[in-house]
Amino acid sequence: MKDLRKNYTKDALLEANLPSQPFALFEEWFAAAVAEPLISEANAMVLSTVHNNAVDSRIVLLKDVRDSHFVFFTNYNSHKGKQLEENGNCTILFPWIAQERQVIVRGKATKISEQESSDYFDSRPKGSQIGAWVSEQSSEIGSREDLDANLDFYLKKFENTLIPKPNHWGGFEIKPVEIEFWQGRENRLHDRILYYVENEKWYFKRLQP
Repeated sequence: MKDLRKNYTKDALLEANLPSQPFALFEEWFAAAVAEPLISEANAMVLSTVHNNAVDSRIVLLKDVRDSHFVFFTNYNSHKGKQLEENGNCTILFPWIAQERQVIVRGKATKISEQESSDYFDSRPKGSQIGAWVSEQSSEIGSREDLDANLDFYLKKFENTLIPKPNHWGGFEIKPVEIEFWQGRENRLHDRILYYVENEKWYFKRLQP
């Protein structure tokens, strides 16, 4: 491991080219990540939460950026769902390694409205809708066979009917207070630009690599 090294030379992040707000830059980088063949899921992000003064992390999928909020969906009874209800402070990280980039968003998560969650749930494929009913996410289960039995039960239950959204499933929106853009550069002298909010206005500054 200690001998694994790569020199980053693909791009630069310079103040002269920065927009006044971070969301325009995020949209530009996100579009580039979507177009990059080596990135299979550009919307995959590492969500880190806090529980009992410890940090917990996992990958979830970004589903929207609107009204300056980052939106994802989950089981509210999962570890992450419960942790965010206890303490909404969190970070999300987009590791676009193929482009020698990463974005870190620091902010606070709150639940979105039931109507918005239902609207998105109704747009999901039937298999994903069924999965939201089958899995009691993060709780213990005896075996894979038990999970398959749950699947069979709900496939039969909803065979000839519309599938409603479970009460325990819905979205969170993260309101950022900081968004950090990292662009790999040569000799480990990377570009790091931190956007931050003061009095509802965005500013940016350069951080040491």
